[in-house]
Amino acid sequence: ILFTEVFKMKKSSFIAVVMGTVSVMLFALGMCMAMLPEWNAFEPGIVFGCLGILLGLITVFVWRKLEHKAPIKISGKAVATVLLGVVGAVVLGVGMCFVMVWGNMIPGILIGIVGIILALCLIPLCKGIK
Repeated sequence: ILFTEVFKMKKSSFIAVVMGTVSVMLFALGMCMAMLPEWNAFEPGIVFGCLGILLGLITVFVWRKLEHKAPIKISGKAVATVLLGVVGAVVLGVGMCFVMVWGNMIPGILIGIVGIILALCLIPLCKGIK
């Protein structure tokens, strides 16, 4: 296999990677701005975080359009999956804040483990168990 063959990427995948990276960076920066009191940037942090989420959603729609895939059907399972992912990420983030911002090591680790377990529950929910 030629070196150039290994690293070929479809246009839709490249666009999704770039947009996804920018959205995650905006979201992460926004959360840092909002959660670190030393930065004194709570309101702009919330704006950056929301822009990151919005760009992430736009990325999904753009990628599906470029791949000629059908629009996402909103079902109870889709809503539950998204809510579980959001709750898992928030709980993990709260655990990290307990440890890094508020200096509560043991409760932060326990809360973080609960967040990781919630995130791991996404695997059987999305893929199923065989």
